[in-house]
Amino acid sequence: MTLVSSKEMLISAQKGHYAIAAFNIHNMETLKAVVEAAREERAPVILQATPGTCRHAGVNFLYAMAKTAALEADIPIALHLDHGDDVELAFKCIDAGFTSVMVDGSKLPFEQNVEMVRKVVDYARPRGVQVEAELGRVGGVEEELSVSEYEAAMTEPGKAAEYVERTGVDSLAVAIGTAHGMYYKGEPKLDFERLEKIKNLVAVPLVLHGCSGVPDDMVKKAIALGICKINIATDIKIAFAGALLDYFKDNPKEVDPRKYFKPAQEAVKDVVKSKIRLAGSCGRLS
Repeated sequence: MTLVSSKEMLISAQKGHYAIAAFNIHNMETLKAVVEAAREERAPVILQATPGTCRHAGVNFLYAMAKTAALEADIPIALHLDHGDDVELAFKCIDAGFTSVMVDGSKLPFEQNVEMVRKVVDYARPRGVQVEAELGRVGGVEEELSVSEYEAAMTEPGKAAEYVERTGVDSLAVAIGTAHGMYYKGEPKLDFERLEKIKNLVAVPLVLHGCSGVPDDMVKKAIALGICKINIATDIKIAFAGALLDYFKDNPKEVDPRKYFKPAQEAVKDVVKSKIRLAGSCGRLS
């Protein structure tokens, strides 16, 4: 199977009242772990790469790995740019073969955000590429992205409806109280009332960023209220790094990456399976 657009995945999730789990990958090992877990769960899946990962691995290398995984797998797989920080990077990913891109203009004033996203939509749509954008700002830290608690702004339902109409985006990431990274100051407080208002005003599938560390019951409630895609990044990093640390404690002289990456991949697979089940996308291949 070739790489597919995430648009059909998200529309199916919206109709079926479940979500697609999207995972940030960084190298071959994390990519393979995500795909293997999704195959075993018989679930469609979205592989995501941030601008930092695009610089680290290279856009063409990421596409080549994802394309190979899709050709060998019998599940729908999309390749997505996560938090694309400029128009040119989005264009580069689209030209390389990414099937979905997020262009993040959330730090810009509303009109500039709309203008930036519209440029990407106009470029992506004729090429069959799904576009995600964000209104409001998800707090926390993710690679170079840092948004303080004071800067973080919730998505305004009325503005969200206008934003979707004017940009033409295929999916909308909303800020309702989640944060990138983990929660070190206590349990997150999600504004479910705000989410419900947005859902009633916006027709496109909704996306929830910053799901690592969010209690399962909160994620399930968000999905029930209209979230169609959940983003997982930090949970994967923690699992991968933790397994490596444990391995080297017992095998401090090991130098063969084929040996020490194996438990790290298995740890990531466990996380991916749990998040796919949480999203409710197991067995949702049609």
